Amino acid sequence: MTKTNNVSRQAALSIGALGVVFGDIGTSPLYALKAWFSGHHAIALTDGNVLGVLSLIIWSLLIVISLKYVTFVMAADNKGEGGIFALYELVSQNRSGRSVFVMLIATLIGGALLYGDGVITPAISVLSAIEGLDIATTLAHGYITHISCAILLLLFTFQSSGTDKIGRLFGPVMLLWFIVIGAFGALSMLNNIVVLEAFSPLHAVRFFAENGIAGTLVLGAVVLCVTGGEALFADMGHFGRRPITLAWYFVALPSLLLNYLGQGALLINNPKFIVNPFFSLFPKTILLPIVGLATLAAIIASQAIISGAFSLTAQAVHLGFIPRIRVFQTSELNPGQVYVGSVNWIMAALSIFLVISFKHSEELAGAYGIAITGTMVITTYLFWFYLRNIRKWNVVPAAILISFFACFDLGFFIVNFTKIDGGGWFPILLASIVAYIMYVWLWGREEVYDYVMERGLHITDLESEIEKYILAKTPGEAVFLAASDYIPHAFLQHLRRNRVVPEKLIFLQVKSLNEPYADSGQRIFVKKLKNNVSWMTVSYGFMEKPNVPVSVLQAWNQIGIRKEECNYYVGRVFIKYDDERTDHKIKRKLFILLSSISDNPVDYFKIPEELVVTIGTGVKL
Repeated sequence: MTKTNNVSRQAALSIGALGVVFGDIGTSPLYALKAWFSGHHAIALTDGNVLGVLSLIIWSLLIVISLKYVTFVMAADNKGEGGIFALYELVSQNRSGRSVFVMLIATLIGGALLYGDGVITPAISVLSAIEGLDIATTLAHGYITHISCAILLLLFTFQSSGTDKIGRLFGPVMLLWFIVIGAFGALSMLNNIVVLEAFSPLHAVRFFAENGIAGTLVLGAVVLCVTGGEALFADMGHFGRRPITLAWYFVALPSLLLNYLGQGALLINNPKFIVNPFFSLFPKTILLPIVGLATLAAIIASQAIISGAFSLTAQAVHLGFIPRIRVFQTSELNPGQVYVGSVNWIMAALSIFLVISFKHSEELAGAYGIAITGTMVITTYLFWFYLRNIRKWNVVPAAILISFFACFDLGFFIVNFTKIDGGGWFPILLASIVAYIMYVWLWGREEVYDYVMERGLHITDLESEIEKYILAKTPGEAVFLAASDYIPHAFLQHLRRNRVVPEKLIFLQVKSLNEPYADSGQRIFVKKLKNNVSWMTVSYGFMEKPNVPVSVLQAWNQIGIRKEECNYYVGRVFIKYDDERTDHKIKRKLFILLSSISDNPVDYFKIPEELVVTIGTGVKL
């Protein structure tokens, strides 16, 4: 690829990143400043407080987003993939014991909290944009929630088109959004350039000194300006680190700083604009087009976390954290771009429920923050292991950096707990449910695995078992899917009941790697056993979609198998509730329910139905 083509591609990816990754943080000016001076823990609207809050915004953006996420955390990619699950897989390699268990539980909680954020972000972004209609015209009053719900429904309907198409469509719109909010923010700032003093962190220190506990509680609103940090990391696989970095430093960051400073200058000049300081930046003659642009930007804002939720789900399925559900790859060029229909519509229903329940963005802001700050804390915790185990930092510099980040993360997280009665209970409840489901699924899989292994047969005992039961060999080829290093139960049942063995027998085990993509040269491993028996291992990364027939064809010269003559024997475990057990009743019932909705492994492995023979195994749990 020539240098010119590479530059063009980087520019296109950066604009696409604006349309997907930066929507969340890019629309924070719609509601952030309003929440600080009129929210649940509002403070007095004085010149000193405005400068103090602006200073907190500036340094939060520079430290949390620029330093923590863009400079450090995004460097902790797992072969290009970001997000809390990808980071966990990276840092948990070659580790065992209690530390990995704690990391796993923390990761499950962090992933669950991201789903909570994914539900709230679309609701608050769209609702705050549509509220601008109340300033532009009185005709829309009373219909704000209806319009918001209709837009959310359209947004989630459009998700199946794929991140790539959405990015190409939304990227230029988001570029225009940043230019507009930056330009009008700058014009307002020129009317009172005293706000430039907010770049001095002394104003933030003075703010806390003068406001005491009230000043500390305002951190719960300050976090609204950095809510897109985790989306940057989670969506990294969609566009890459470099395009996201370029889009941040050259477009998003300057525009956000100018707009916040402009809103601050406006409030110092005329405090009455606190009713809606963002839309008050614009002349009334262009207010309706600005509301339209803000609505588009709010829709795009939702895209960042929605896309992140899809990537998170695909990783969770492949890592075995949740049951197999259908994950559709929406781009042939970028395997990281996926769509998950079931997650999409659950998030749609919950987002619409929030709009109907809370009705106003300042009320919904109370529910915002806990989910994302909790995930920020867990990301910092996992990043400690990345610095120590992967980058091999000495303990002192690693501890200094992590402590510095933790001061911000824990400060935001602890203060946000004061908003529980103002709606903060919702993301906590939702995250608790999701985390518990993931925990139960992991627990149940381990229980079933132990049950099967107790009755299993190791590969070393295969020959004697065949000699014990075999009466005849049948012509043809058969592939038995193995879930572990043990002989699959499907084969043992077939052998013991039918007492025949195919002439050519292949046991095929699919393994999930702790990295996004498997090396094509090392994907397939075949071990030849006696009497035309082979053990074949196929490895896939956690961002890949397994395709077993393709892998079998790729190994034809090693196992001598042809697609048209091959039958696939798949074992299905049918789990029944054990009434005689008295322990873990709720967990056992929930796991059985989750198992019943799990996607068919035949579909997951892309095996044609006409080539499949299913053999069931009953398990009592």
